[in-house]
Amino acid sequence: MKTYQANLINSLTLILMPIWAYLTFEATAEKPEQSITALIPLFLGVILLLFHKGVKNNNKIIAHLAVLITLIAIAGNASKPLISAIEEGRTLGIVRTSLMILTSVIAMITFVKSFVQARRK
Repeated sequence: MKTYQANLINSLTLILMPIWAYLTFEATAEKPEQSITALIPLFLGVILLLFHKGVKNNNKIIAHLAVLITLIAIAGNASKPLISAIEEGRTLGIVRTSLMILTSVIAMITFVKSFVQARRK
């Protein structure tokens, strides 16, 4: 998989999963309203989507910024959102968060491979 393809898939996942979660939120007594922080991955996904053309054109600065945003997405999703979904037994929350982590890790691996390949040249 090419770097720009992995970045595109990751950005779309980071955009669509939070929208899905936000639109299908079911209030409980403990949590009557959806938190706006649930949309943080969406903003990261939009940034990565804006970086798509630069990543596709092998712009090193944009690629490195995309790696940073991807790393933030991994750390952010692997911490509180995933732990909360597991503790509360929200199966769809676990699936959505795990999918965002998975696509981010794949994108990160693709970026690192491309950086190593560029370094060898």
